[in-house]
Amino acid sequence: MARWICVVLVLASCTGPRQAQETEPDQQFGHRYEGEAPDGRRTVDIAPEPETTTFSYYPAIFDSVVVRPAPFEAGVKEVPVEVLIKGAFPDGCLQLHAFEQERTGNIVTANLTMRRPQEVICASVRRPYRLYVMLNGLFTAGNYTMKLNGQPIVFQVHDPAP
Repeated sequence: MARWICVVLVLASCTGPRQAQETEPDQQFGHRYEGEAPDGRRTVDIAPEPETTTFSYYPAIFDSVVVRPAPFEAGVKEVPVEVLIKGAFPDGCLQLHAFEQERTGNIVTANLTMRRPQEVICASVRRPYRLYVMLNGLFTAGNYTMKLNGQPIVFQVHDPAP
């Protein structure tokens, strides 16, 4: 009998009201780590290209992408969306070059490129990075796909609370 009471109590606690769970910082719209994050990745920006250097260009290497829509506010039907891209440069010379994007309906096509100075010897050292970028325009509630360097990333913008 005592065993059944424990089972009922456990089940009741699973179906009762839930406390709001804290969102991980990487999932939060607007959250940024300056410098090095707890995961060891350094936050980088896309710097302008120096005019005096000749570069070679490559698709950027990335490990993961987190798409972070802004929360809806009362009366607002469209929100901005930002993206957190995590990756690692395979040598000491590579750096991010450009994030280009184009949106057609619910599909965002984006390309992230990196550059390396030509005729330079670079140390083979892995440099983890994180990049925060905003997607162009505003997004209504719905399902979307971002194709980053050809890789599809599906995301949702959730309906605002009634």
